[in-house]
Amino acid sequence: MNNSRDNSRDNSNDSYDHERRRQDLALRMIRHEARTCTIRECTGLTDDRIRRLYRSYVHELSETPVRRRRGRSPRQITFFVRNTRAQFESSLLASAFAAFGLLQAQRGATASKKAPVEIGPVEYGRLFCDAFETHRQLLTSATLSFEHAWFLLQMLNRNGDLQAVRCRHCDSYYLKDRFNLCRHTCPTCRLKRARARCTKPRRQRPCSNSRAVTHD
Repeated sequence: MNNSRDNSRDNSNDSYDHERRRQDLALRMIRHEARTCTIRECTGLTDDRIRRLYRSYVHELSETPVRRRRGRSPRQITFFVRNTRAQFESSLLASAFAAFGLLQAQRGATASKKAPVEIGPVEYGRLFCDAFETHRQLLTSATLSFEHAWFLLQMLNRNGDLQAVRCRHCDSYYLKDRFNLCRHTCPTCRLKRARARCTKPRRQRPCSNSRAVTHD
């Protein structure tokens, strides 16, 4: 009899803990201005409950305004490699994903050596938030939104339109559009060269048209 009560109590505690983790993750994602569909995918909460949590967060918990993202989610791959700066930030974010074990290829390699790696949706969302927040701490001028970061992770795990390749100069990895066959230099090296050109002092040219002034 006591065993059944203990089991019931344990199940109740587990259910409460899981529900608490889902709600905490939802509030965390709301703070980053995640869309309702993204929050629902990670937490399994209904749209109505997410809206109630959003209203609760805005009116009671948040001291800064939080806007709700509306419209279609990001879907353009070229957004991440549109210029050197964007490519640098996307590559840095991809490194954060790898560090937190969010890339499927990485998890597959780990599973082949050990037991299969299983990550539930709540834990997956929590790790994603960890990676995104770490990226923001490393790059204070970050411009990628939470939704763009989410789309980048899904794209890295689902198709090969963006590939991680090695730089031929510094040997580091960076993201590259697989349709762009021209560049083999990472954005970090390009940014360093651009900065060196800007800081290099300009040599003053002698004025060739100057003539000595003579007096009669």
